[in-house]
Amino acid sequence: MPNTLAVGSKAPAFKLARDGGGQVSLADFKGRKLVLYFYPKADTSGCTREAIDFSKLAPAFARAGAAIVGVSADPVAVLDKFKAKHDLGIALASDETHKMLSAYGVWAQKTLYGRKFMGIVRTTVLIGPDGRVARVWDKVRVPGHAEDVLQAVKDLGKAQPASTGKRR
Repeated sequence: MPNTLAVGSKAPAFKLARDGGGQVSLADFKGRKLVLYFYPKADTSGCTREAIDFSKLAPAFARAGAAIVGVSADPVAVLDKFKAKHDLGIALASDETHKMLSAYGVWAQKTLYGRKFMGIVRTTVLIGPDGRVARVWDKVRVPGHAEDVLQAVKDLGKAQPASTGKRR
């Protein structure tokens, strides 16, 4: 059974290979909002649509103080081709070991046409500037999803801390 991230919990640290070479880690986004979206396979129809949608909105996410990283189990060479083919404007990261995918609870048993296999459940996680999980979308449906995430990023900036008691 996969881990499930609770809103308010500390986001699991990670360091992954990324498109174009180099690495990306949770620490790179300290003090900023981060949208991690997990997708099953580069250059498939749903994953392509989702990547294009996030890319189109990347400037709006940046204005709202958020970075976007798409994560799959695809090798970096596949991510590089995917990014170039669709002119994607977002970072893509590779977790071929499934360690980070498991930590985020998105590497799970799936069923397709009666066949069971392990794979990525399409999920998006919004991490606040404090490094804590602010929101989780699981079993994502692609149409309109990037817009919903952008609104949540904007709303996170407006959120006021709840009162913890009487003022003395």
